[in-house]
Amino acid sequence: MSRHHVLIDLVARAFAAPGVPVAKEPVGLVRQDSKRPDGVTLIPFEGGRSLTWDVAVVCTTADSYIDLAVQGPGCVAEMAASRKEAKYATLLSHYDFQPIAVETLGPINESATCFLPDLGRRISLVSGEDREPQFLFQRILVAIQRFNACFLHDGFFVFRPPGLVLLHTSIFLH
Repeated sequence: MSRHHVLIDLVARAFAAPGVPVAKEPVGLVRQDSKRPDGVTLIPFEGGRSLTWDVAVVCTTADSYIDLAVQGPGCVAEMAASRKEAKYATLLSHYDFQPIAVETLGPINESATCFLPDLGRRISLVSGEDREPQFLFQRILVAIQRFNACFLHDGFFVFRPPGLVLLHTSIFLH
């Protein structure tokens, strides 16, 4: 499962925890093309409107983002969130839209850092656990770190002399 899909699932489960039903990757919201956000609430979420969301995971150190990344933490996430908002601008007449852009080094776009604690508070009302907003952020950031560890582990070249037998166990995938 890709980190993008893991984050989509984390957000969908966060909505489900306080009893908000969602549809992942709904079809038919935008009729002009085949664009579809990562999810939509099936009941009004706030202000009488359903909420759509789309997740982006951007690699802070990618060559195409380096010039933006050196401007400060979160700049790449903000750019990705702006692109998502532009992509789904036609949805705004019928739905609220929330981009959730996460950089591989941790920063999350500003609107998501305001939205996710609110979602966590809704979970708290059902669970009785006041730390749900922090737990939600932790789940997201641990998922990112887990995939970073896998990519880092898989990216190392290890020289193995001919005839050397190694027992392989992956500490990152369990």
